[in-house]
Amino acid sequence: MLLVDVGKRRGDFDLRARFSAPTPGITALFGRSGCGKSTLISLIAGLLAPDSGRVMIGDDVLVDCDRHLYVDARHRRIGVVFQDSRLFPHLDVQANLSYGAKRVPRGTPELMRFDEVLALLGLEKLLGRRPHELSGGEKQRVALGRALLSQPRLLLLDEPLASLDMARREEVLPYLERLRDNFSLPIVYVSHQFDEVLRLATRVVLLDAGHVVAEGDIATVSRDPRLRAIVGPESVGAVVAGSVERVDSGGLATLRVGDAELTVEVDAQVGQRLQIQVLARDVIVAIEPPRGLSVRNVVPARVVSVTADSGRAVLVELDIGRTTTLLARITERASTELALGTDKQVWALIKAVSLRGHAFNVPSA
Repeated sequence: MLLVDVGKRRGDFDLRARFSAPTPGITALFGRSGCGKSTLISLIAGLLAPDSGRVMIGDDVLVDCDRHLYVDARHRRIGVVFQDSRLFPHLDVQANLSYGAKRVPRGTPELMRFDEVLALLGLEKLLGRRPHELSGGEKQRVALGRALLSQPRLLLLDEPLASLDMARREEVLPYLERLRDNFSLPIVYVSHQFDEVLRLATRVVLLDAGHVVAEGDIATVSRDPRLRAIVGPESVGAVVAGSVERVDSGGLATLRVGDAELTVEVDAQVGQRLQIQVLARDVIVAIEPPRGLSVRNVVPARVVSVTADSGRAVLVELDIGRTTTLLARITERASTELALGTDKQVWALIKAVSLRGHAFNVPSA
């Protein structure tokens, strides 16, 4: 368990943050730019000293301000990857990678071998190149490899994809998934892109103005009103998980989600666990079973709540069984005309194509 409970004042900005991160897995620090995510990373890594509080990994105390205890960054065994790769321009890829290995204190257990890291990140063909000969995505993979070869017990990724275009981001994300799924290495991942968090994280810590305002599994945080205020109305939705029960010849996979079935266009196999972000804007509510529609997903549901949303809209929370809920955004007028209220039986309509690009493998807990 990583435990962080720190305070730091920088000018007018006052950070007061407490959270815990079960290990292994990826804990995402998510929030607007300037909310304190990178400051927290620096405090955990030892690049910045807190004014108060403590940082612990398991029983190992890295910082305890009350006891005036402070372990230097060089002795924390924490790997860090930043937005910019910070590779040595005069060294080739092999030498940059070896630099990480050379910094390992004597007696440190070898958790990751050189050849394992090369295979994991697909670096075998890049060893003789210099940083200026690499794409942005390749540079970040090398920076990640260098951090891994320092044999860290914790890996901190500070918006490692922020400087990349969409194509390069998509190039790097599968390698991060492989790292998450194949190694029991705890990772703290900073991002202000919720699609990255959805794809990678096992746990989310939500930051706003230097304070932790919510934390938990991604399904729980996805429905939190404080997340809605950060991501904006168009990105509000519920995250649900289920197992693929069948795949048809047209590439449509049907998942069991709660007591319902959801059909989504995704490359998947029977038995595979997926989690899906269902955006509230893509959910239609009906009070009678619909017929003769092209919509693939018609899900029986029970209204849990109807709450005011931005503009003249409301958010309807819908229970689809087994503690699984969806969100639908509809107009106030539609809610009134449909007489929506707690426990009313309805049907949620979701086009399968609207879920394209919103389904990912369930991260290992």
